[in-house]
Amino acid sequence: MNLAYLPSPSQGVWHLGPIPIRAYALCILLGIFVAVWLSQRRWAARGRDPQEIADIAMWAVPFGLLGGRLYHVITDPELYFAPGKHPIEALYVWNGGLGIPGAVALGAFGAWLGCRRRGIRLADFADAVAPGLVLAQGIGRWGNYFNQELFGGPTDLPWKLLIDPAHRPPDSPAVAFYHPTFLYESLWDIGVMALLLWLDRRYRLPRGRLFACYVLAYAVGRAWIEALRIDHANHFLGLRLNDWVSAGLILAALVYLIATWRRTGTERAERGDAEPQDSTRAKSLAADGGSEADDTPAGTRKR
Repeated sequence: MNLAYLPSPSQGVWHLGPIPIRAYALCILLGIFVAVWLSQRRWAARGRDPQEIADIAMWAVPFGLLGGRLYHVITDPELYFAPGKHPIEALYVWNGGLGIPGAVALGAFGAWLGCRRRGIRLADFADAVAPGLVLAQGIGRWGNYFNQELFGGPTDLPWKLLIDPAHRPPDSPAVAFYHPTFLYESLWDIGVMALLLWLDRRYRLPRGRLFACYVLAYAVGRAWIEALRIDHANHFLGLRLNDWVSAGLILAALVYLIATWRRTGTERAERGDAEPQDSTRAKSLAADGGSEADDTPAGTRKR
């Protein structure tokens, strides 16, 4: 008999006296901390004050948490407002239920407010935080592991996840092992972070494109992972709602990247860390190794 599997945690809540310490919340908080730390390092490397990241995060994080919860409740209202349900449970964030699309959307609004107060371009901030943001999502997914939620369909793969009877779907009581979709998405997010760091190091992407690459790469992964999940979800034309959201994000990111692919050196100069130059000067810099780093055009500078 194949005994290879991932065990579920024996508990997801510990009590410090009367105070419950929830693993789900700890994963979210750890993700936020790591995202701020990484973003501050990237911001400082651009010659900016890392404290600005923390200041803007004070706006972005609360809005992001609110947006994530609103997205979950709005897209699955029957979980809280159907007959026999308890609407007050819509406020029970600790039980799980934060929609990443809503968290990013409303978090971006909070970031815009913070950037406006500090006189910072939102696109510059978004490019700086994109790798840390997707890493935070990967860390936060481990909260689903401790809650034994959002897993995939039954499987017998060596990395199958054991789900306790109380958390299994009611229509498959005999099945104990499921796809660990939390792990798939966590690993995917780490891969996206590595991709973004490589793109940022290898190429001088004009303002906004690194964040668009994050949206594109994350949405591609979310689409195939979402197709594996068997938790409750509303469907439209045979697909889960989040699959349609992922498709929309993929299309929007592709349109943005294609539309901005041929932006001029003048537009890159508006980013604040590159000066416009003609093709003759660009070739000269490339020939001498790009010693004037800030003047090197996109695609020729490594860092």
